[in-house]
Amino acid sequence: MLQAGGADRVFLFLQGPHGPFFQGLANMLARSGAQCWRVGFNAGDAFFWKDKSTFLPFKDKQSAWPDFYEAVLEEKNITDIVLYGDTRGIHQKAVEVAKARGITVHIFEEGYLRPFWVTYERGGSNGNSRLMDMTIPEMQKALEGSDLDPPMPPSHWGDMRQHVFYGALYHWFVMFRNARFANFKPHRALNVRQEFRLYLRRLLRMPLHALERRIATHRVRFGGFPYHLALLQLEHDSSFQMHSPFNTMAEFLELVIENFAEGAPQHHHLVIKAHPLEDGRVPVRRTIAKLAKEHGVVDRVHFVRGGKLAQLLKDARSAVTVNSTAGQQVLWRGIPLKIFGKAVYDQPEFIANQSLRRFFAGAIRPDMMAYREYRRFLLETSQVPGGFYSRRGRRQLLRQVVDMMLSSEDPYEALASGTAAPRQQLRAVT
Repeated sequence: MLQAGGADRVFLFLQGPHGPFFQGLANMLARSGAQCWRVGFNAGDAFFWKDKSTFLPFKDKQSAWPDFYEAVLEEKNITDIVLYGDTRGIHQKAVEVAKARGITVHIFEEGYLRPFWVTYERGGSNGNSRLMDMTIPEMQKALEGSDLDPPMPPSHWGDMRQHVFYGALYHWFVMFRNARFANFKPHRALNVRQEFRLYLRRLLRMPLHALERRIATHRVRFGGFPYHLALLQLEHDSSFQMHSPFNTMAEFLELVIENFAEGAPQHHHLVIKAHPLEDGRVPVRRTIAKLAKEHGVVDRVHFVRGGKLAQLLKDARSAVTVNSTAGQQVLWRGIPLKIFGKAVYDQPEFIANQSLRRFFAGAIRPDMMAYREYRRFLLETSQVPGGFYSRRGRRQLLRQVVDMMLSSEDPYEALASGTAAPRQQLRAVT
């Protein structure tokens, strides 16, 4: 059941999505009667948290984080922690300690059904999600009292420009205003200066990339050949790093191109689509060209830089990915899908279990009735309409997610018990 308010709750925010979402969320929780604190690890965190009286700067080396964190939990009587992604080092330790103390762990992530939805779960997300242990029959049982008509997945990202802008702004503060956080080290391999340059370069090159994308997509759509899709992810993304068998994207590309060359009919082509936020830190295009030449399929392999997946899915014969959330759009259209990592949609009813070579030769179609039930279950539980980066998306998200956080039940329990709030009509969040 939903609690009347947050009078007895004390929330501790750790790292969140770039931009003002966490501050807006804390403001709404405070109106419910809850207390909210924020641990800041750098000047970017500080800039986006306007209430300096509740900002707790962590300035020491990361080895001091466990002691600092436990002291905050004790001193502030923390009942809940809030974070974005559960696999970065500081968050892994925070989740472990919180669970041992009986503290509720609220995890936000990009939507499993992105775009225009955000993921909200407790305890773990992606490969650590409760979804990993649920079966389709269990989901069907929980849906017995629901008649939600699932909306079509949107064909494009709703707040890409805002996402890139806030990323660049965040890294600017970390790069030029971080003197009091001298010990800060990013959770990714690149340093802050390199991250900022990549964000800035992406912003400046967006018009050129859009033109390249349109040309490449046109060649595929009007090429008159059958084709298979390979959906890439960001190599530094936690889902790829923590929940896949590959260390680099080059390893995945080599496997895909080799098996395509050996298994697919010779008149079929392979279209490799980059992630919408690919920023050039990994030489994807160069790697693809090299591997296509080695396996004798240069004239049958195409590269598309990000963009709208729906345009390419219209005529695709199959798709392969590691564990990208884009797999959900593939399945919604009844297209055969092969994956290699841990994914919340890895269900035997609709994920191909063939070898990759046999998959390219003749893929087995997914059970669409099962997938529609699965998708409906997500939309009734962990997928919340809205977004982190655009103003409209944040407003839409806050209308529902605050009550979900104050509930004594997690999203999956609330559906099973019948206390889940009605879902809003989906609106674009651009």
